[in-house]
Formats: sequence, C-alpha cells, structure tokens
Amino acid sequence: MELLQTLIGSHTIPEKYLHLSKAEMEESVQHIKKDLGDSLFIPGHHYQKDEVIQFADAVGDSLQLAQVSAKNSNANYIVFCGVHFMAETADILTTANQTVYLPDMRAGCSMADMADIYQTERAWSKLTDLFGESILPLTYVNSTAAIKAFVGKNDGATVTSSNAHKMVQWAFSQKERILFLPDQHLGRNTAADIGIEPHEMAVWDPIKDELQFTENVDDIKVILWKGHCSVHENFTLTNIEQVRNSYPDMNIIVHPECRKEVVDASDFNGSTKSIIEIIEQAKSGTSWAIGTEMNLVQRIIHQHPDKRIISLNPHMCPCLTMNRIDLPHLLWSLEAIIEGQPINKIIVPQDVSTYATFALQRMLDRA
Repeated sequence: MELLQTLIGSHTIPEKYLHLSKAEMEESVQHIKKDLGDSLFIPGHHYQKDEVIQFADAVGDSLQLAQVSAKNSNANYIVFCGVHFMAETADILTTANQTVYLPDMRAGCSMADMADIYQTERAWSKLTDLFGESILPLTYVNSTAAIKAFVGKNDGATVTSSNAHKMVQWAFSQKERILFLPDQHLGRNTAADIGIEPHEMAVWDPIKDELQFTENVDDIKVILWKGHCSVHENFTLTNIEQVRNSYPDMNIIVHPECRKEVVDASDFNGSTKSIIEIIEQAKSGTSWAIGTEMNLVQRIIHQHPDKRIISLNPHMCPCLTMNRIDLPHLLWSLEAIIEGQPINKIIVPQDVSTYATFALQRMLDRA
C-alpha cells in the first residue's frame, strides 16, 4: 500500500500577492468566484480566519465539509480552506471529476502528525504479538489518509468528536480491545464516559515504542495513542479555577480533546458543532467560558452579543497550522486555477483511498 499522498504544488507564494491590499484581494476573489460559478466550491473549517471564512460556500467541521464537497457534484474545483488531513478526506470522498486544492501546503495538524504510518505499523505488530487478534483500531478523523487506510484495512473505523461514544461502543461489540489513534484525550474521555476504568486503559508511546500501563496487562481494554491537540491540551485546571473565582455564575464548556481533568471540571463538553449549538440555544444574558480554538471563540463572541462569552484561556494563541490559510494564499490558489496552472493539488493514491473509505464508511453506516 502506498503510504503518502501526492502533493503537487509549491510552498512559496509569489511576491506580488504580499503587496496587494486587502480590498484588492477581496475584489479579485469575488470576481473569480463569480466567473467560476458552480464549478468552484470553497469549504471553510471553523478555525479559519474571518478574512477567508467570508468567502466560504460552507463552514463546518472537517468531515462535514468533505461530505458537502462531494455532494456539490458540479464543482470541479474544491479549494479547501482547512488543513492537509481535511483536504485528503475531501479527495477520498469526492469523484474523479472533482479536484481538491489546499491553498497553503504548510496548513497541517500537529495531532495528525503525531501518528505516522511507520510508527503505527510497528505498534500494531507489537500489540498483536501481546494481545493476539483481540484489538480493533479506531482513528479520529484528525489523522492522515494513510492512518485511515491502515484502520480500514484492519476492520476498524474512523470517529469524530460527535460520534466517538457510539463508535467506541460499536468497536467493543466487535473485539475485546481497541487501539484509539491519534488523540489520547478524546479516547480517554470517551472511554471513561462509557464506563471503562482507568486501570483498563494504557498508553502507547510511539517515540519509546512501548506500552505504558500501571496494573494487570490482561485488564487493558483501551490502548490510547500518545498524541494530543496542541491547542486543547493547553487548557488547564488553573484556567478553570480563575474563571470560577472571577465569574462564579459563568458556564464552562470545553472540547473533549482537552485533558480529562479539565473536561471533568467543566460544566459541559462537546464537539465543535456541539459547542456552537449549545451557545446558540443558550438564553440571552447567560455567561460562557469556551475552551477551544481562539478564532472560533472570537467568531462566537461576535455572533452572540446578547451573551457574555470569553475564552477559557484569553492568552491562548490560535492554532498556528489550523488557520494557516490566509487571503493571499486563497487568491493565489484561485488565480492559478483561472490561469490553467493549478497549484497544491491533493491526490490520495487509489489503494490508500480504497482502504480509508472502508474506515469512513463503517462510521457513516453506524453514526
């Protein structure tokens, strides 16, 4: 199985785009969108900058955007304003007549990068030597196409933060144990919610190439890959204590990619979609501290002036890779399409795409 996606493009934006005014770039993007019409579709992930989101034809989470891209069958050009793994998933789900482009090839996800296929295959070999055929792999959609394909090839499935509980329960109906890639925190929080005890969880360290556990190895039911979201892991109990002390009536809501102690100390936790919906449905005048990516928090604050909303950690930086796409790169990508020399094309090899589709479809059939 070919392991890596083909990336056809350039990392270096032409100098001319760095000297255009915001107004000039916005006018050019609008003009190209009008010219290309339905043949162009621009999905924008929730974490993107407002300067890019304003041009998005759909805003949502990664899987949702890939699915919507596939449904827009008239769109030959999918200019994905997100990161590598999202664009890969869009390429997997779209048709041969649709091509996916990533405006900035530096846009990635540190969590996805914490599990590469070589580490995963080594881990699988050792774990199956230890536990036999009792393990089913699951991977968060925030993972590379190669990891999704590995999981699909081994009868496993993808999960999202919205359906993780349902998919973990399904996995346990298939096998005695699961390997959860690549985010240990989502895996731990989900497993705990369905009744898995701490001593029944272990951590696989891909750097040390070893299984880390404290009690009886035979009791292990969930093997957590030692990966994390670099943004969500940085929300702390201290942040929660500061909010509780300063704003006693404030609700705290966090993403389940946060550490378990942070999730436990919060009032609510949920996926990006859940966070948005809970705030939308909250009564006017209520107060909220949100523990997720800063661009999204700022957008929610702007959209809900009737509520008092703050970041759980106001000093948190936006994810430096998740919102890498900016207006100059978007314009560069669109003009390259117009000029017949498109850049930064994302192609997932067919064998990888086939097995990754198995993993995605097992989830879509059940969640």
